[in-house]
Amino acid sequence: MKKVKFMVAAIAAIGLCMSVASTAWSYDAEMAQSYAKLFAPAEGVKVGKELHFINPEGFIKNLQAGKEYVALDVRTSGEVAMLGITMPGSMAIPLNELFKEENIQRIPTDKMVVIICKSGARATVAGTALRHIGFDNVYILKGGFQELSAAYGPTEGASLSKK
Repeated sequence: MKKVKFMVAAIAAIGLCMSVASTAWSYDAEMAQSYAKLFAPAEGVKVGKELHFINPEGFIKNLQAGKEYVALDVRTSGEVAMLGITMPGSMAIPLNELFKEENIQRIPTDKMVVIICKSGARATVAGTALRHIGFDNVYILKGGFQELSAAYGPTEGASLSKK
């Protein structure tokens, strides 16, 4: 009799583990479809353009030509305190606070928004998520501040500050 109770308990435990495991392995099919739609055009050589990447050289060239951007820095407040963006219209909202309603409402929908971070990783996540929820005007600075500082020296900075 003890053997039967033990077997029943073991089978019940296995069943419970399987049901928990199947829940852990499930995914949100509707969300997966929405991402499939978002990434559908991202194929081949046009991937960067479809994912709204802008390289530092293009960013600088457009600034020099007078194109207006809203630069959105998604680094931590400590990082921004050390090195921040001073161009007109720029804003800093850390990634972990970006999707709070009061911060989402601060992001303009009528201007091109370029998201910047240290290396481009957080900007890529933020930009992809913002585009996913409907911000079509959001672009990602490829390589972040690291690439921008490599492409953008004091001469370029002086020429922009005179405009």
